[in-house]
Amino acid sequence: MKPGFPLPLLRGLWAAWLLGALLLLAACGKDDPQARLEAAVQQLQDNLEARDSGAVLDQLDKRFRAQDEFDAQWARKTMLLLFHRYAQVKVVSLGSQTRVDPGSPLTGHTEAQLLITGAQGLIPERVTPYTVRLEWRRDGDDWKLYDLKWE
Repeated sequence: MKPGFPLPLLRGLWAAWLLGALLLLAACGKDDPQARLEAAVQQLQDNLEARDSGAVLDQLDKRFRAQDEFDAQWARKTMLLLFHRYAQVKVVSLGSQTRVDPGSPLTGHTEAQLLITGAQGLIPERVTPYTVRLEWRRDGDDWKLYDLKWE
């Protein structure tokens, strides 16, 4: 006999490890509202960087509002103008925090610090970053952007 673990024991350990890994992945998967919210925030950032206004609009709640006065039509027109007229403008995220509201698990919040740059993306539009606050609403398994405010 060769030294080491017997083959049936190795197979059993491998199967137990594989099962544990699958259970862990399932636990961290799609049913985690925080993970889904963070994925929605990342998807929004990716869609904006790709200048994909259709994909951004798909992420908006049907009751979307910005600055308490603008709606999804405003968002569409603004993106079309910015994406086509100001091709060199870039948005740089300096950091963000995202959380599911503990008092209302169907609501999520993101706060981000953003710099807007022009001139080939090198010169900031202003010295201080914008503070952007996003409120998300859970719609089934998806998170939709419900409210947007900036200062």
